[in-house]
Amino acid sequence: MLLSGILPPITTPFYRDGEVYYKKLEHNVERYSRSPVSGIMVLGSSGEPLMLSDDEKRSVLKCAIESAAAEKVMIAGTGAESAIETLRLTEYAAELGYDVAIVRTPHYYKRQMQPLNMLSFYRFVADRSPLPVVIYNAPHTTGYDIPVDVVIELAGHPNVIGIKESSGNLDKLRTIAGRTRHIHRAATVTERFEPVTGRMLKVDPNKPAAGLSGTPAGAAGSSEAALLPAEALAAAASPSAKPSSTAVQVIGKLRTRQKDAGFQIMIGSAQQLHESLQAGATGASLPFAGAAPGACFEIYAAFRDGDTRLAEQKQQRITKAAARIVGELGIPGLKYAMELNGYYGGNGRLPLLPLDAETKLEIERLMADIRS
Repeated sequence: MLLSGILPPITTPFYRDGEVYYKKLEHNVERYSRSPVSGIMVLGSSGEPLMLSDDEKRSVLKCAIESAAAEKVMIAGTGAESAIETLRLTEYAAELGYDVAIVRTPHYYKRQMQPLNMLSFYRFVADRSPLPVVIYNAPHTTGYDIPVDVVIELAGHPNVIGIKESSGNLDKLRTIAGRTRHIHRAATVTERFEPVTGRMLKVDPNKPAAGLSGTPAGAAGSSEAALLPAEALAAAASPSAKPSSTAVQVIGKLRTRQKDAGFQIMIGSAQQLHESLQAGATGASLPFAGAAPGACFEIYAAFRDGDTRLAEQKQQRITKAAARIVGELGIPGLKYAMELNGYYGGNGRLPLLPLDAETKLEIERLMADIRS
């Protein structure tokens, strides 16, 4: 699965009494689906997963994917302190049709989180996961920073496709990028080199679909037409699949190509987005993009197009706001900033408290020219 562009980790809306507000979750996901983001992360740190019961997590995952556009890459936050609980939620996310599982580092028993513990945890999950796995390193919330050598070791696992590196350490990012450059993996993409999701491939397995441009079902290049979406993607992007910019393969009714994705690095700090892309990041899962997806995408688009000057200008536009709202005020600040751009924010769950009037005015000033 290709993890490029902007993939915001969305918040979980609540009523005033603290119950999950599913209608507002639907509203937000539908709005993100109309934005230029390439995907959506559900139950990342911004989604307050530690505040939710197991049943609520499952309901949030279900509600979000049912509201999302088929072409958006859907990433499920499935990490738990134990490997078995992580796997259970990952399997449920796969049943719902998610494309990727992102698994935060376990951290509660910090003294025991030695390299062998972490390697064993991720290998257990990745060996059994029906979804490709992304490591999630978020020391600002977990208090644990996964060592580079552990990441490099795990990068060799065929079902570990990348990392969300949220430490903010650009030297670490560069090291991971440099030491995983030898890894080559195929990702299935459209003819425009955009990600192909499992939901884009949903076809009736009893009715093999005809290919495009007159290619009949069952003809060369369309043998995956009758497979289930996950099976079709796995067949197309298997380790034996040769990444190519020219070969076209028909899956269902979709013309696809293979792209060399390598070991993919997403970052989580909007105030470092341009620098991180320059350092080797392939995409970004930015909490600030939950409030300003368009403004974050403009930085990525300028970088992708090779316009360094424009990318830096767009970066300067959001740096101060992102650092204050997300870096210092956290989820309450992010949720209020979302409301300024037409998303539902609301309050967090206790012990997260609502903002006072003065802080809200400060956020309004910071977001005054950031409309998205």
